[in-house]
Amino acid sequence: MSVTSINSRAGMSDAEWRTRCDLAACYRLLHHYKMTDLIYTHLSARVPDEDGTFLINRYGEMFDEVTASSLVKMDMEGNVVGEPGAFNMAGFNIHSGVYGAREDINCVLHTHTRAGVAVASTKRGLEPISQHALIIYNDLSYFDYTGPGTTETPEDIGKGCGQSNCVVMRNHGLLVSGHTIQAAFIRMYYLELSCQIQESAASMGGGINEIAPEVVEETLKQYAERGSADNLGQREWPALLRMLERQGAEYAV
Repeated sequence: MSVTSINSRAGMSDAEWRTRCDLAACYRLLHHYKMTDLIYTHLSARVPDEDGTFLINRYGEMFDEVTASSLVKMDMEGNVVGEPGAFNMAGFNIHSGVYGAREDINCVLHTHTRAGVAVASTKRGLEPISQHALIIYNDLSYFDYTGPGTTETPEDIGKGCGQSNCVVMRNHGLLVSGHTIQAAFIRMYYLELSCQIQESAASMGGGINEIAPEVVEETLKQYAERGSADNLGQREWPALLRMLERQGAEYAV
């Protein structure tokens, strides 16, 4: 079912319902690309035209169960707004922390994939050894592990993760943010794929062919312009939604 064909639900603006549909689609896409960890990771998006509220998954749902209407609305103080729903406290700390530090950010995605945690657990972190890595490499930072997300305050998270759009959370996982849900998804796609490529290359035992430094520098300049574009992810998004619709994913309900 196309997002553009859905009318807003009772008590919601058109903008909120569209955001709910896109965020639910994002959950389904991360399920499709195998970026899940049972019920324990989370994606969020600010509610348009509402100060200090964002949407996050209902605690206990798998990513392929999330729908537009099942998403929980929260404020920045940790209160559920409107219909009651359980939420992951670590998720609240992480997402509210990033939003508090970055007024320009409207979407945050956090994962615990095997490849992501593997790279996050190495001393050198993500290395610029593939074209995919160069797409996001100039927008990458690191956040040191201090324990589960419940031991860190939103302020800690915001200070540590709020300065770039792609974050390797040491020994923990990956985090990306974006001005739009589409931009955040594209960043996570390339960050995750870069980790998978590095994991595979390191396991082959033949040594890694490094890209010449001057080529890395010039390529990063080119990708910096693409990564900062306002329309990042917009071209790919309709095709991704069509894929979900072919699969029969009922996310926009």
